[in-house]
Amino acid sequence: MTTRTETMDPSGEMRTVEIVFPTDTNSMGTLFGGRALSLMDRLAFIIASRFARKPVVTVSSDKVEFRAPVKVGYLIELVGRIGKVGRTSITVEIDMYAEDLLSGDRTLCTTGRFVLVAVGDDGRPTPVGEGSG
Repeated sequence: MTTRTETMDPSGEMRTVEIVFPTDTNSMGTLFGGRALSLMDRLAFIIASRFARKPVVTVSSDKVEFRAPVKVGYLIELVGRIGKVGRTSITVEIDMYAEDLLSGDRTLCTTGRFVLVAVGDDGRPTPVGEGSG
C-alpha cells in the first residue's frame, strides 16, 4: 500500500489516500483490520504531532467500528481531526472511506478515536502547552 497524498486544510482536518493491494488483505480478500488500524493510528499520530509540536505516543484506541468491508483495488481515504485536547492528551477522530475506482461509489467503512499523549525527554507525559497547534 502506498500513500498517495497527505493534506491538512485550514480547519485542522487532515486526509490521506491509499490503495488496497492484495498484500493488505485477509483470507476474505478484504482489507485486514490490523492494517486499517495501523493506517488510522498513523494519521492520528501525524495530526497530534502537528498540533502539539512535541513527541507523542498512542495510549489508546477507542470505539473502532468496522462498518463495511474494503475490497482489493479500492481507494481508502482517511479523514482525521482533533476531537479533544486535554492537559497532556490529544484525542483524534478518524473516518475511513472506501471508494470503488470504477464506479466512484464511496462508503464510510471504519471509524475510530485515538488518544495520544505528549511526552518529554524522559518519556513521561508532558503538558501539550500553550502555543501548540
